[in-house]
Amino acid sequence: MARKITLDFLKTEAASGAALGLAALAALIVANSPWSGDYFAWLKSYHAVQIGPIRLEETISDWIKEGLMAIFFLLVGLEIKYEILRGELSDPRKLATPVLAAVGGMVGPAVVYLALTGAIGAPHQGWPIPLATDIAFALAVFGFVGKGLPSSLRVFLLTLAIVDDLGAIALIALLFSQGLNWTPLLWALGLLAIGAVMSHRARITAPFWVLGFGLVWYLTVLSGLSTSLTAVAFAMIVPLNARKENRQSPLKEAMHELHPWNAYLVLPLFAFAKAGVSFAGLSLDQALAPLVIAIALGLFLGKQVGVFGAAWLASALRIGARPTGATWMQVYGVSLLCGVGFTMSLFIGVLAFPGAVDSPEQIEVKLGVIGGSILSAVAAAFVLGLASRRREVDPAAAAPEVAALEGESAQKLT
Repeated sequence: MARKITLDFLKTEAASGAALGLAALAALIVANSPWSGDYFAWLKSYHAVQIGPIRLEETISDWIKEGLMAIFFLLVGLEIKYEILRGELSDPRKLATPVLAAVGGMVGPAVVYLALTGAIGAPHQGWPIPLATDIAFALAVFGFVGKGLPSSLRVFLLTLAIVDDLGAIALIALLFSQGLNWTPLLWALGLLAIGAVMSHRARITAPFWVLGFGLVWYLTVLSGLSTSLTAVAFAMIVPLNARKENRQSPLKEAMHELHPWNAYLVLPLFAFAKAGVSFAGLSLDQALAPLVIAIALGLFLGKQVGVFGAAWLASALRIGARPTGATWMQVYGVSLLCGVGFTMSLFIGVLAFPGAVDSPEQIEVKLGVIGGSILSAVAAAFVLGLASRRREVDPAAAAPEVAALEGESAQKLT
């Protein structure tokens, strides 16, 4: 019985979020322990992988950033494709509010950060850092406090976060892929094109999918492009339709197989590598540095204002509506939750301020991201917990999901 309960818990978003949080906590403890020197030396140490004539040598930090995180973005790409073809994103009527809220959730933090750039002198290149939302962490917090809340709120949060990730991926492509080597990149694009054609004409077995992904990843590293982009592109060529012989969908199989590796290895290891901040010698000036304040307020203030403001505006203009059965207080709680940037913001921070993991800029990025994410998570947990206990349902929120379609629905009933 205890084993079944444990296995059931490990399948939940709360469990994967707990693993992520424990990894980040472990990083903070180790970075401030007698082993801190070994920890940072390990992250900066070079290690080579050679398979025949193919050889790559990178630091542990870069192996995690460009290697393991490619698996994370592959899974994100698979989820995006599924949602577009079969899930919530397949119905335009359900897209309006979360998509506009996601746009607001990117504009709001950027405005707050850039305003503080002029006011307190934060470096300009850090403005993309607070734009992202950590899906795993946000859903984990929602799983802890979401009992009694309408399920439509979770769908709203997930859809918003997926669109948010699309925006983050686009920013990575535009801002952080420089000095490209076009020859390996064209080879990678050629392999993707061949894979797209072959996936519709022949059954490709799992080993060939793995080999294809490995080759595309290797060519992307040689090109200088962020591997997150080709990982998402690779996900787009994985077929969704079930095979005739076993009625299994390759895309759904891949999502099922990758999820535990992503939840319990990739993201926790990334958090352990990137969340370690040594407080030894940390001055009050550095803890309250312009970069720290701009990132933290971008996540905590910019996200909630942008997401909630855009969602309210969409409802007021009858472009969209609140999630079914939800109150504005509950939507505000989810808006706060979008300020949990954590792994995504740390990833963009590494790209925005390249350098050693213990450089002054990276320390300030970590302090800002962790501070803003904790503030957002605590505030969201309080608001959503209060909302779930009150169990108040606004009569207007129980109306059809898109208010603009009320007239059309009435005509169908008559």
